[in-house]
Amino acid sequence: MRHRHGYRKLGRTSSHRKALHKNLAIALIINEKIETTEAKAKSLRSFIEKLITKARKGDFNAHRAVFAYLQDKEATKKLVNEIAPRYKERNGGYTRITKTRVRRGDAAPLAFIEFV
Repeated sequence: MRHRHGYRKLGRTSSHRKALHKNLAIALIINEKIETTEAKAKSLRSFIEKLITKARKGDFNAHRAVFAYLQDKEATKKLVNEIAPRYKERNGGYTRITKTRVRRGDAAPLAFIEFV
């Protein structure tokens, strides 16, 4: 049972999960809306919202902190300069998850995750 367990393992090792979050976050930042499985979307939400909160300051240290997680210059620049300033007055809740369909191959529930 996973009562009060802190995060989803997604059937991956910690390094694989970290890489998955990083790649999904980069895709979300660049495209601003992606479709993925519901579990991955829910897991990504906490990861990306923490990054946006860090990026809201907009200074050099915010760039460094975000880049440490993403390791992608283009995505870091877009997050700190374009996306994070939209949420200056908002305390959390930067993303929206919308359930879409069931994937035909493995019947996995899919969802869109996008910025509000």
